[in-house]
Amino acid sequence: MTVPSWIALGVFIFVNLAAASSGGRFRPGAWYAGLVKPGWTPPNWAFPVVWTTIFCLNAAAGFLVWQASGPQAGAALALYGLSLALNAAWSWLFFGRRRMDLALIDVGLLWLSIAAVIAAFLPHSPLAALLVAPYLLWVTIASALNLRMIQLNPAAAPFTPR
Repeated sequence: MTVPSWIALGVFIFVNLAAASSGGRFRPGAWYAGLVKPGWTPPNWAFPVVWTTIFCLNAAAGFLVWQASGPQAGAALALYGLSLALNAAWSWLFFGRRRMDLALIDVGLLWLSIAAVIAAFLPHSPLAALLVAPYLLWVTIASALNLRMIQLNPAAAPFTPR
């Protein structure tokens, strides 16, 4: 690999770590522990394992697209950046602000942005699009979990969808 490729890979790793750091900054804590959760909630240990894997795959996917297309991938990489920003916002909304309702809106937008990333990555690198697919699956689960938590904890959410 060339020096610019190593730098690009470092940038993709960095932006994914930056997005992931929101989850480290805004942790579940006692408030989350006290919420009623559905029986299908993944165990606490699964979240860091899954998210670490997803962010690694996501960094690799972004790098593959950049490597395959460079500046021609600008729109696809802009969507990629948007998805990371929405991801970081979710932890702040859900755990930091304790606004499960706003977090649900955010995770819906996150889901749409990841689907758009997959579609935008496909022409540049089918492998990159495939590497993002687990991210979409996990956010699908997170979306359903977010909605169910609001339904099970109406007093903890200003807005309760039916």
